[in-house]
Amino acid sequence: MELDETFGSEQVGSDERRRRIRRVFEAVAPRYDLMNDLMSFGIHRLWKRTMARHCSGVQDTVVDLAGGTGDVARLLAGKHGKVVVCDPGLAMMREGRRRAGAPLLWLAGEAEALPLRSGSIDLLTVAFGLRNATRLEAALAEIHRVLRPGGRFVCLEFSRPHFWLRPFYDLYSYFVIPRLGAWVARQPIAYQYLVDSIRRFPDQASFAAALQVAGFADVAWRNLSFGIACLHFGTKPHEA
Repeated sequence: MELDETFGSEQVGSDERRRRIRRVFEAVAPRYDLMNDLMSFGIHRLWKRTMARHCSGVQDTVVDLAGGTGDVARLLAGKHGKVVVCDPGLAMMREGRRRAGAPLLWLAGEAEALPLRSGSIDLLTVAFGLRNATRLEAALAEIHRVLRPGGRFVCLEFSRPHFWLRPFYDLYSYFVIPRLGAWVARQPIAYQYLVDSIRRFPDQASFAAALQVAGFADVAWRNLSFGIACLHFGTKPHEA
């Protein structure tokens, strides 16, 4: 992996929404993983293990984008060569670096302007982080840029549950999650933002279409837990 020296490791954008998102994750960093366990009843760990199983085949360089405290990167470490956590939140990464586990590399960077050389990454993963990108199209273009030809993109994100589950899921999201955020993380506004960001993210078919527009091939998806979460896949084509 080669870093692009034109990007500083502490780069912060001027966009107000970007600053607001950064403040959200700085506020919840100390209890972020605990809140994920409570909100999903621990199921998010099963989703992430499923994601890791879909990252088969040894890759030289893997980047987990929006990797936060490194929980997904730790699942990938040991199965691949170099595993890098790339996240704009320094507080989240500091929290992750305190924890024992597989050796990881840590890099500050935003999805819309990745501090990586073009064609330098074999596998790029992102779990529950792409919805926080301020410009989704720009983020997908950057992911496509840094992947080598034949490199793979695997994304785990909340999506649209099956119709029969949706009313119960909506009630839980709007009424329970912010209250859990107030009780455990003492940040109800932050968790209201997280719920809203899930609603804004494209559904399964729409996101697959966005991947195709961004130039990815072999685009596919797999629903998890009746569509509450979804795994998305894409490959950067080889040059014609």
